[in-house]
Parts: sequence; structure tokens; C-alpha cells
Amino acid sequence: MVQSPKTIGVLALQGGVREHVNMLAALGREARLVRDPADLAAVDGCIIPGGESSVMDKLCRMFELQQPLRDRIQSGMPVFGTCAGLIMLADRIVDGMAGQETLGGLDVTVRRNAFGSQVDSFEADLDVPELGPEPSHAVFIRAPIIESVGPKARTLADVNGRTVAAMQGNLLGISFHPEVTSDTRWHELFCRIVDGITP
Repeated sequence: MVQSPKTIGVLALQGGVREHVNMLAALGREARLVRDPADLAAVDGCIIPGGESSVMDKLCRMFELQQPLRDRIQSGMPVFGTCAGLIMLADRIVDGMAGQETLGGLDVTVRRNAFGSQVDSFEADLDVPELGPEPSHAVFIRAPIIESVGPKARTLADVNGRTVAAMQGNLLGISFHPEVTSDTRWHELFCRIVDGITP
């Protein structure tokens, strides 16, 4: 009996939702938009997109998703956080807004807007052994930085010695926006994690 593909959700409260849905579609995966606890209960893994992390935090609480997300993360659900999504996954945040909270799970410390404002956005080619020999072209937009990686997590990529991607078990967090490029390999990596194929 052939198993149906596992369901991947995209947290659809704020940020670059459509681009992640399109990226998954390019890989033949249908995405489910996650807007409430019932949506979350129906997915096997979830992408937290880029956007504004403090707004995303408030909306998660408003739509009663904060604790269900924390519970699913603790229970091992695969989660892929990009840019603001990385901040949401981090155990520790530097220079967050007053009262800002994260979902946690990824043993890293992040700093918001560490590369500067929108006008300081840039692109870079990253060496990422987990993705293969070809460099990964990364787009950084008001990007956070991973200031430190705790013992439970491991670094996947860096820019000038500054960590921009980390992984811990089923959790994957990156500072940049792969969904605005043509490189599907980060989403392919996450699909393999969701499918239980150890990267």
C-alpha cells in the first residue's frame, strides 16, 4: 500500500506565505495554510515564513496558536523557520521588542535585523554541505543573525563567520529567504525531514 505524502503546513498569519506555498507546489507537495489549532493538528510539519517576528508572536497568541505550536515542537514536529521564522524558533532572542516571546525549540540565540534595515538587504552564495556541492544563493532582507549556537544545535552555513543557518533534530532555522529564489533545495531538505528521511 502506497502511503500518501505527509502534509506540510505554512503558518499563514503574516509574512511571505504564498512564496512558500508556491515553492512546495514546485516540488509536488500541497501545502495547508495554518491559521488556527485545528489546521495545525492536521499537518505533519510546518514552515514559519519570514515577516515581522514581533507581529507574528502577537498573532500566534491572538489566534491561540502559541501553546499548540510549542507543544507540537516539543513533541518532535518538523518545523522550518525562515528569517522571522528563525526568530520564532529560537530559544533566545537579543533586542526583541518589549514583551516579545518566541516558540523556542532551537538551541540558538538570535539578534533581530542584525544586518541592518531594508536598504541593507544583500545576497550571498553559501557553502552548505547538506545541500550538495553547488553553493546556495541566499537573499537576506532585514535578516536576523544567529549570534550563538548551543550544544543541542549545529551550524549549517555562515556568512563571513556569522552563522545564518542551524539545525537541531527536526528543526531547521535560516536567516534568509530561499522562497524568493529558484533554488528548491532548502525546501527539499525540509520535505525529507518531514518524510522521516534523515538528512
